Amino acid sequence: MANYPSIDSELLRTFVAIADHGGFTRAAEMVNRTQSAVSMQMKRLEEDVMQRPLFQRDGRQVSLTAEGQVLLGYARRILKLHGEVMTTLREPHMVGSVRIGTPDDYVMRFMPGILSRFAQAYPLVQVELHCEPSFNLLQRQDLDLTIVTREPGTEIGQLLRQERIVWAEANGFSPHEQEPLPLAMFNSQCFCRAWACNALDAMEREYRLAYTSPSLSAIMAVVSAGLAITAQLQSLISPDMRIIGEAEGLPPMPSASIVLLRNAHSQSPVTETLAEHIVEGFKL
Repeated sequence: MANYPSIDSELLRTFVAIADHGGFTRAAEMVNRTQSAVSMQMKRLEEDVMQRPLFQRDGRQVSLTAEGQVLLGYARRILKLHGEVMTTLREPHMVGSVRIGTPDDYVMRFMPGILSRFAQAYPLVQVELHCEPSFNLLQRQDLDLTIVTREPGTEIGQLLRQERIVWAEANGFSPHEQEPLPLAMFNSQCFCRAWACNALDAMEREYRLAYTSPSLSAIMAVVSAGLAITAQLQSLISPDMRIIGEAEGLPPMPSASIVLLRNAHSQSPVTETLAEHIVEGFKL
């Protein structure tokens, strides 16, 4: 097995800073070193990488050689892994499990990014995800963190975001013209379904619950096929749908508040850290 020299992670960090900021001077500021120290670091790095040049200079401009471009990709991956290792080893308390409850609505839109970022930072934490309507989640006492939908003015816990509920149907279809109006909604005990039905009742618009499901993806598949309309959070409406409203004879809908509840009996550094990731994730 070949005995290659090891590469100091600090050299790679400086190398990436030069690539990102386009020169030695700015990189020196970012890594808190003098420009001469940065130059010495890069000379050492070039010697470690089989004595091949990593930079080409045109006046004051610095760019990467072909070898430098190859090393940049590896350097980013090495530094990322280095950061994950240090986070895991220096924070041994970040091991355990967290139980989250959330309506199906938010799993598709928000949770993938939140859980991905959390897993990268704390790979040893086990996350248990429970998807149920807000009404059911509010009855449970076994969850560490719970995300639920509330009407404005009835918020409990920490407000994550407020968002409009809108009517939507598939592009190229007009199920809103049918009588009675076909709806695709969540199963019973869903806030959004109750608000939609109450609004239609108030304006005496005839409707029928043509399709019901506990799954948002199933509801959206029905709507995308042009079989019914739905009422959902605006951020959940996909590009193949269009928002409809009063011009199509539909009542205005309220805004919804999305809130985060913490279980006071199961708080821990793991739970609070994931809660912080959730708060940030719902801002995106």
